[in-house]
Amino acid sequence: MQFKTLGNSGINASVIAIGTWVTGGGESWGGVDDTESIRAIDAALDRGINFIDTAASYGWGHAEEVLGKALKDKRDQVILATKCGIWWQDARGSFHYHLDGKDTYISLRPDTIQIEVENSLRRLQTDYIDLYQVHWPAKEPENTPIAETMACLLKLKEEGKIRSIGVSNVSLDELESYCGCGDIASDQFRYSMLYREPEENILPYCEKNGLSTLTYMSLEQGLLTGKVGMDRSFKEGEFRTNTDWNPWFKLENRPKVLAMLEGWTDLTAKYECTLAQLVIAWTLAQPGVTHILCGMRTVAQAEDNSGAGNIQLDPADVARIRQDALALGDPQ
Repeated sequence: MQFKTLGNSGINASVIAIGTWVTGGGESWGGVDDTESIRAIDAALDRGINFIDTAASYGWGHAEEVLGKALKDKRDQVILATKCGIWWQDARGSFHYHLDGKDTYISLRPDTIQIEVENSLRRLQTDYIDLYQVHWPAKEPENTPIAETMACLLKLKEEGKIRSIGVSNVSLDELESYCGCGDIASDQFRYSMLYREPEENILPYCEKNGLSTLTYMSLEQGLLTGKVGMDRSFKEGEFRTNTDWNPWFKLENRPKVLAMLEGWTDLTAKYECTLAQLVIAWTLAQPGVTHILCGMRTVAQAEDNSGAGNIQLDPADVARIRQDALALGDPQ
């Protein structure tokens, strides 16, 4: 497994991280088996992963609670990241969305952040968080100034409750504003060979300024593993039925993706890897990319994803894969 420092924090984290959105369960993921989630976490740690990313809003605290149980006797072995800013306890903040029976709000007010960090510490059964991230930027009507949010986060850092600060899903202007208010270690955002928008400005900015990048959906929720065939369907309400968010899941678009993946059998043979490992390794080879968040619902997924942490692709193969992805064009 390769390791890279989170920004200039001095925190050394595995380049493959456990993403726990699915661990939270709920309607979006069609339920979850907590026992298998813990087994998957153990399997990933056994294979060299030491970095785990979660959020208070994943299952309304459920993912953090599962991690608290899984890491109770292993806290010193892991780099633990969580997020604040999606608030559901009352109507403070700006309305965000309705999910699983709850109205949620974006709240980056100091008073709600202070409540959130204490709740996360309790659920995670720890007295510190290695990387504390703003989950989504503030928005109107309650657009908390970035300086106020950062002042609160810097205070939490001084108190030792968090070790470093990260942001997530921000624009370039917002990222620059956060960096202007204090030390930011990382930026988390969606990025894959099928969704390359961050290459325009976010990735170059992070690379130039020494920020770590935590990419999510780099396997496009399993589509790029080759295991989502034409006959695969999803339950109503599952996130993968939202083709506005990910149009590549539409039945008319899947054949092009599957054909591209089938064309890489010589590469999986060359590197003795699975398609998922090849895609993760390609993502890690892109300029500015430092860490990949991978969902790991099962032990098998944990074993597969963690294996990508040792693969170094030849530049010619990196270029070939990019050209194949570009040739797909835009989804219909």
